[in-house]
Amino acid sequence: MASYRPKTTLEQWRILQAVVDHGGYAQAAAALNKSQSAMNHAVAKLQDSLGVELLEVVGRKAQLTDCGAVMLRRSRQLTVLVTELEQLAENLKQGWEPEITLAIEMVCDRRQLLPVLSEFQQQSRGSRLTLLDSVLTGSEEAITEQSADLVITHQVPRGYVGEPIGSYQLRLVVAADHPLAQLPQPLSPEQLSQALQIVIRDTARHPNENQGWLKAEQRWTVTSFNEALQLVEAGIGFCWLPPFITRQSDTLVELSLRGSSHRAGLIYVVQPKNEKTGPCARLLYDLLVSKLTNS
Repeated sequence: MASYRPKTTLEQWRILQAVVDHGGYAQAAAALNKSQSAMNHAVAKLQDSLGVELLEVVGRKAQLTDCGAVMLRRSRQLTVLVTELEQLAENLKQGWEPEITLAIEMVCDRRQLLPVLSEFQQQSRGSRLTLLDSVLTGSEEAITEQSADLVITHQVPRGYVGEPIGSYQLRLVVAADHPLAQLPQPLSPEQLSQALQIVIRDTARHPNENQGWLKAEQRWTVTSFNEALQLVEAGIGFCWLPPFITRQSDTLVELSLRGSSHRAGLIYVVQPKNEKTGPCARLLYDLLVSKLTNS
């Protein structure tokens, strides 16, 4: 089968777009630094090649025909794709990653990250960003196995360094009508161990089962804080939850635990690949550090 040979060129479509965008041949010629006759010739050749009238002169002004409006709209998609393709080639030449992964420990309030991610999107050169939830040893695993380009975590494994960008807090909560809420405070660990605890599933492939729970005889495991919140609100069990989750509810009470009223600490951003971190991931790292440590 003979290969298809295009009848038109990208330059012809760009000239057509310029004529429309700048309101005429003369204005487009000035904007593109071309002669008006070259602009007229390019559009005329484009129309002849297609066998379709794209522009018609009404008075002294060239206007799009109905067919021209459809073709112009599709041509803009074409020129955007070509621009992105050329930018991708330049990015790859510079070692710029086409895609990066950011793992975020679930205790981090993602709303604090939104301004940073918005700025990153404007500077990312079209690189795709994958956001992953990580919990407990899942965060450590993302670092030690370098399965993410950046990791936001509250615990940095030995041998790695992290830059503090914020803090987290977890509070022990139950529904107001839960039996634990009726007991004198502070509670002992033994009293808690008799009730059902809601825990968040560790995202590691080989989780450390000793983290994040209180050795309760009964425990239910869920995949997110929002799922845990629903179960706690229903009076089913108790859970350690961050304030940005519990403030969604007005039916919870905070328990006081003997020797441990709450859990708190710093949140760090880590570059698992160290000096091998690519320029796009480094851009996001620098934005996280500069924007969040100064906020």
